[in-house]
Amino acid sequence: MTTTTPGGSLTLAEDLTLSRMGYGAMQLAGPGVFGPPKDRDQAVAVLREAVRLGVTHIDTADFYGPAVVNELIRQALHPYPDDLRIVTKVGATRGGDGSWIMARSRQDLVDQVHANLTHLGVEALDVVNLRVGGHTEPTEEPLAESFGVLAELRRQGLIRHLGVSGVTSAQLTEAQGVAPVVTVQNLYNIAQRGDDALVDRCAREGIAFQPFFPLGGFTPLQSDALDQVAARIGATPQQVALAWLLRRSATMTVIPGTSSPDHLRENIAAADLVLTEDTLTALDAIGA
Repeated sequence: MTTTTPGGSLTLAEDLTLSRMGYGAMQLAGPGVFGPPKDRDQAVAVLREAVRLGVTHIDTADFYGPAVVNELIRQALHPYPDDLRIVTKVGATRGGDGSWIMARSRQDLVDQVHANLTHLGVEALDVVNLRVGGHTEPTEEPLAESFGVLAELRRQGLIRHLGVSGVTSAQLTEAQGVAPVVTVQNLYNIAQRGDDALVDRCAREGIAFQPFFPLGGFTPLQSDALDQVAARIGATPQQVALAWLLRRSATMTVIPGTSSPDHLRENIAAADLVLTEDTLTALDAIGA
C-alpha cells in the first residue's frame, strides 16, 4: 500500500485527518444511483484501488442504492484501515421507484444513522453530514432541530463528527450554534462558483469544504478554456478541474466518483498536476 497521500492531508480534529483527494462512492450503485452495480467485482476493485493509492477519505450515503454502496464498502474494505475515514450523510431516503425523498424527522434521522452503522459495519460513524438543500442549490429553511438530533447521537457516541450539506452561510451558522461543524458539502466546481464566499469562510474557520459534482455531475463540465489549458499541460480537462479545486482553498477536499479503476487512477493523478499562475488566471476566468 502506498504511503503517499494524494493531494496531501487535512486535519480537522485529533481523530479526523482526510486525504484532500478523496473518493465519492455514489457511482458504484446501479443507474440513477439505484440498485446493484452492473459489475460488483469491479466496484469492489475500485474501492480497494482507491485505498491502495493512498485515499483515506471515502464519501457515501446509505440512500445510495439504497444500502448497496455501503454494503460494497464493507465487503471491499472491512476491517477498515486505521487511517480510513468514511463520511456519510443523512436526510433522505429512496422510494421503490428510485425517487429521492427528503426525510428529516427525528425518527428518520435516528433510523438512517443506525442503517449506516449496520451496513458499514462500524460502532461509530466518522462524519455524518445533514443533507438539507436540493441538488442544485440550498433552500432557506431552519435546520437546528434536525441537526440537534444528530448532535444527540454524537453525544451518545454513535457519531464522531458532524457536517452539513446543501446549506447557506446562515444555515452553517445556525448549525454551529447547536454543535461543531467539521465539513460543508455543497455544489461547487470550476464553472459553478456561487459558493465562493462560503469556500473562503470555511478556509478561515478550518472547516473542510467538500464540493459535490466537482466535475459537473449530471451536466459534465464543458469549457474551451479548460480544454486549452488541459492540452497545454498534457492532462485531461477533468484532471485540470480537480487540480484547480485543490488549489482553490487549503481546506478543499475533492470527492470525484467513478466505477472504473482506470478513471479512478486518472482522477487521483490530478493531485500531482502543477498549475502555474498564468494557468490559474485562465482557469479562474471560467467561473467569473
